[in-house]
Amino acid sequence: MRFPDPLIRGRLSRRYKRFLADVELENGEVVVAHCANPGSMLGLADPGSEVWLSPSRNPARKLKFSWELIAVDGHLVGINTALPNGIVEEAIRAGSIAELTGYAGLRREVRYGRNSRIDMLLEGDGRPPCYVEVKNVHLKRGPDAAEFPDSVTARGTKHLIELADAAEAGARSVMLYLVQRGDCDRLEIAADIDPIYDRTLREAMARGVEALCYSCRVGHDTIEVDRRLPLTI
Repeated sequence: MRFPDPLIRGRLSRRYKRFLADVELENGEVVVAHCANPGSMLGLADPGSEVWLSPSRNPARKLKFSWELIAVDGHLVGINTALPNGIVEEAIRAGSIAELTGYAGLRREVRYGRNSRIDMLLEGDGRPPCYVEVKNVHLKRGPDAAEFPDSVTARGTKHLIELADAAEAGARSVMLYLVQRGDCDRLEIAADIDPIYDRTLREAMARGVEALCYSCRVGHDTIEVDRRLPLTI
């Protein structure tokens, strides 16, 4: 995924009201940027951090900037949770996720389960439908492991149950964790943050749900799927 316009560098002043961030640009101007991330952003919202914003192309939009990246310990981290579905779709179509190749069709936001929409539905002749749910990952508390989730996620737990129901009904169900950073060597489930999600993932995998994890190459121009990471439960 390529950013449509060059990103603008600044320093984070504060994140507040979940979806707002004050950022001081290099010219000294302080702007309010949209933060498309409902999570806790633990370790990713320290005042003074170097951040990058994307400018809006919509002249009628109230907030003229969106927060996209932050530098943490010399590494870029993508914080925009609106991007992973597009990043994953691009990677699937390019054949960059080996486990999800060979399907003729890909549809987004397809209704399934109990009043839900799956992020992606892959379809191909002679193969069961493949339901793919994508979760953004950016939490890192230790030296090597990415972690999910960074806050309690009842919605994420609901998605696991519906994926498991689909698997037991004969479909292929995949939970794909996309780590928007490149400085991790594995993914761990943050059971101390959300023990219910941890338990539900174990149960879902026992019922046939596949769990995949991929890291990203994060740059100032692009974010792309990089390599598969092992999942430690």
